Amino acid sequence: MEHIILINHSYKTVYSNEDYLLSLIAESGLITQNDIEIYRNNLTGNQSVIERMISERKLSEEQVAQVCAQSSSVDYIDLEHTPIAPDVFDAIPEEVVRRFKAVPVVDHGSYLVVAVADPLNFEALDTLPHLIGREISPVCATPSAIEQTIKHNYGAELNDDDAPEGLTWGGDEDEADANDAPIIKLVSQILVEAFNCRASDIHIEPLEKSLRVRYRIDGKLIEVDNHPKKLLPAIVARLKVMSGTMSIAEKRLPQDGRIQIQMAGKGVDLRVSSVPSNHGESIVMRILDKSALLLGLPELGFLSDDQETFNEMIGLPDGIILVTGPTGSGKTTTLYACLNVINRPDKKIITVEDPVEYEMPGINQVMVKADIGMTFGAALRAMLRQAPNIIMIGEIRDAETANIAINAALTGHLVFSTLHTNDAPSAVARLADIGVKKFLIASAVRSIIAQRLVRKLCPTCKTPMALSEREMRMLNIDGNQVLDSDIHGPEGCEKCRNSGYKGRMGLFEIFKIDDEVRHMINDELSSPQLRKRARELGMRTLREDGIRKVLSGMTSAEEVISVTMSDMA
Repeated sequence: MEHIILINHSYKTVYSNEDYLLSLIAESGLITQNDIEIYRNNLTGNQSVIERMISERKLSEEQVAQVCAQSSSVDYIDLEHTPIAPDVFDAIPEEVVRRFKAVPVVDHGSYLVVAVADPLNFEALDTLPHLIGREISPVCATPSAIEQTIKHNYGAELNDDDAPEGLTWGGDEDEADANDAPIIKLVSQILVEAFNCRASDIHIEPLEKSLRVRYRIDGKLIEVDNHPKKLLPAIVARLKVMSGTMSIAEKRLPQDGRIQIQMAGKGVDLRVSSVPSNHGESIVMRILDKSALLLGLPELGFLSDDQETFNEMIGLPDGIILVTGPTGSGKTTTLYACLNVINRPDKKIITVEDPVEYEMPGINQVMVKADIGMTFGAALRAMLRQAPNIIMIGEIRDAETANIAINAALTGHLVFSTLHTNDAPSAVARLADIGVKKFLIASAVRSIIAQRLVRKLCPTCKTPMALSEREMRMLNIDGNQVLDSDIHGPEGCEKCRNSGYKGRMGLFEIFKIDDEVRHMINDELSSPQLRKRARELGMRTLREDGIRKVLSGMTSAEEVISVTMSDMA
């Protein structure tokens, strides 16, 4: 049977189901078939017949609710004048109450009496017992009475809870109202504070007796708060509902979702991951700030000479450009910055990603869905039939993806992708290990960029500082190099949360493939031999690029040493 749903105090129809309810009301003698036809022929906008009749007092909400109750063989309840014990509201999680417009009325122990506005919504009534773990006995109340009860006992809604699209935060005028529900305000506070702190991740972790909240700021995890453990279910439910795709009933399996919000006028995506742990569900949210797409090469950390080399590389008509490094080294941000630079109306750009992290206007982005057969390989084969100029592959993971990428590069496409290697020359060996023939690597790969992220010194509080003997020894710096330098170190202030650092930038190792290197790859020379040739061509190592940025006062010696321990000075 088709059913009706109730939203915002009034009836909205689904498919043609309003006719069923109207026939029930007509059978009760409250209206006639002639009334129905008159109102139907004079509808304006998106109003339904029942809404129009209620607004013009042809019917009352109470009359419609009583007809619904009678047709469903449930009792009608005057919710506005029915006392409800305060502890009864704890029987159903707030997010469930708001999603289904279902208010707990009486707790009988073995079952729960629940007031709903639509007793004909059998799908909702079947789902509720599974969500709350108890049987229910429905009663029918008016939509406005249910809304008022929810508002009075749970607070005003911050958003449309049926399909939340995000919050808008731009200042005091956009902050949560003082009457908002405590959990909604708490979750909103966590998101806003994390954004203001420039966090890249939010970690909500259940411990044995508490709930820990940590932010990853400039690559470092910082504990910011502890909450009572009992808040965990409500916080997790709120975030799952905001994602729109995660099930609040499923707590045994990992889930992924996405929340799109506006903060301080910026579009921000939150990539949400839930994992069951021994003390409850752990939530991690990765903050994807869309303004990062607009970063130029200097903001990424490229110095002037590297910018020239980089611009030359991304202007090539074909071939593969690889960005390498460990997880969390900023490879994807660099790729998106590349696409942003070359994204023009005369270029067709297609990406295949797992998942799509940033949505870029003017670019066709394809998300991998392995469970339905949409693998990297399948997506790439389909993409090539779309006649693109430029292709971006989120990561080369296997021989199939690698070989399709190589073939695309050899047939006139410019291909961007990432690999997990420690340095740039090692990417050749990595591709060979995957199963790509050396002569194909030599023919297709144009350049390889290895990168790491270091924290930038806070511009407000950084202070002139001399290098210690240990730092000079580890960085292989002599006294002459520091004579005309501008070396600074971290101090700490309010703007950087007393860390001395604010923001991150890249250290880069750019390996250009020339004809001699191609011959070396064909001759199957080792990575150390390729590295030696790259150094002869002028390639700076990650540590050497870091030294330049230490001498120019952009970062500290300790930062460079810590992230380039595997790099030979």
